[in-house]
Amino acid sequence: MADFVSQFRENRTALVGAAVILLLVLVAIFAPQLAPHNPIKASLGDRLSAPSEKYPLGTDHLGRCVLSRLLYGARISLAVGVVVVGVAAAVGVALGIISGFYGGVLDEIIMRLVDAMLAFPSIFLALAIAGTLGPGLGNVMIAIIVVEWTRYARVMRGSILSVKENYYVEAARALGASDFYVVTQHILPNAIAPIIVVATLGMAPVILAATSLSFLGLGVQPPTPEWGMMLNDGRLFMRRAPHLTTFPGVAIMITILAFNLLGDGLRDALDPRARTEKELR
Repeated sequence: MADFVSQFRENRTALVGAAVILLLVLVAIFAPQLAPHNPIKASLGDRLSAPSEKYPLGTDHLGRCVLSRLLYGARISLAVGVVVVGVAAAVGVALGIISGFYGGVLDEIIMRLVDAMLAFPSIFLALAIAGTLGPGLGNVMIAIIVVEWTRYARVMRGSILSVKENYYVEAARALGASDFYVVTQHILPNAIAPIIVVATLGMAPVILAATSLSFLGLGVQPPTPEWGMMLNDGRLFMRRAPHLTTFPGVAIMITILAFNLLGDGLRDALDPRARTEKELR
């Protein structure tokens, strides 16, 4: 643990990513206190206003404060990322443990299902599922979870296969320990590190997928503020009011970059092989 903390603290880009994510979390939590205006209240007399003292990032086509909507939109984007990654990881880890630990027919069934899911581009599969279920944030989250659990199942299965052959696992079995005890006490603690990295790196594509589906009208419905929907609303006014697409786009870019930087730092700190390869380059 001490080695992990030391390695992570030496990675400046990872620290920057962690700091940005912490800032985004604080912004999401305190959005009601930070927002200068009601994010859903329209003011047609102020529509398409440029950034000013009253509206620091301008207003949209209905006169709503862009800054306020960005702050509240952070809540939805981060919440979607946490919930989707959490549920997808839980499902994938459980199936990966079953597949890697027991093998046999269960392994074949689960892995063939994973292969079938991975045969389709993830965003198109999520789009098809969300389109079938209908518009709504809950349906978008279900669609992304259905797509995302496969990566966790594959990674966990590989970790289980490498860990379960160790001597301490065989010793626990020889002493009569149950499968549940062996998995939870001996295998899972030594196989979970790659999942932590995958989950951190997975936040970025999940948030991007959610905003993409909202941009297409399948996610959050008006008047709830959400970054993807804000991009969709602003695309018709790009020449007259470029701030409508610029600021949500920058928010999405910064969030995705921050999670990628944090994920890379965690991977380097948790995986000695990756760290060694990086030092040899």
